[in-house]
Amino acid sequence: MATTTRARPAALSDEQLEGLLALLPDADTVELKLTLPESELRSAVRALGMDPLDAQIRQVYFFDTPDLALYKQGVVVRGRRVQRKGDDTVVKLRPVQPAALPKKLRRSEGFGVEVDAMPGGYVCSASFKGVPAKAGVHETVREAGSLAKLFSKDQRAFYGLHAPEGLEIDHLSILGPIFVLKLKFSPAELKRRLVAELWLYPDDSRILELSTKCTPAETFMVAAEVRAYLAASGVDTGAEQQTKTKKALEFFSRRAKAAQ
Repeated sequence: MATTTRARPAALSDEQLEGLLALLPDADTVELKLTLPESELRSAVRALGMDPLDAQIRQVYFFDTPDLALYKQGVVVRGRRVQRKGDDTVVKLRPVQPAALPKKLRRSEGFGVEVDAMPGGYVCSASFKGVPAKAGVHETVREAGSLAKLFSKDQRAFYGLHAPEGLEIDHLSILGPIFVLKLKFSPAELKRRLVAELWLYPDDSRILELSTKCTPAETFMVAAEVRAYLAASGVDTGAEQQTKTKKALEFFSRRAKAAQ
């Protein structure tokens, strides 16, 4: 009987490693991520001792054009509802070179630079986070209110610098929502907090992402510790990686185009 093997993510090339090392000194944080295929979800939950009833419910909306004009330019605009915490928003730009960002911007409240690293790749992003001052995300979406009012003046200015010319926030389509279950847990063997996010897509597909945050200086040590812990727990660390945001945007882009 013929057997099939799953392609494993390639290790970082020398060029990629050099690029990552150049980014780390100017980043604020690093988030190490690993996504698991649907076939591994149940076994991973069991192996890591996760209790689904401890998860926090989140609802995520993306704002873009039906043909994803923002995403193609490296901009992601998002509104989120979080159980027991309230709403938040973000305008994200990626990739960025943190050393090239204005110092005044780096000092802004709610602004941060993070390197997301996963098996086979990484990306550095700049995020401007905020909290809606008046109407919340659900109310705005339900009543077709002004999307721009969900974002602060500084967030809108950051958006204006990087969005396609003439594309205002209020001209964007609502792409979503996506339901997310988020669980934080701290395995005794690891002595570090892990975060599990289960993204539930409208087509009944799912992505489970495991992650942990660390300082740039800790990146390689923490990556080795977490990888060893997951491998010892029987979690497949070699699966092909998926991108939660890209999958969501492409799904809702197809739906928006069909509606047109």
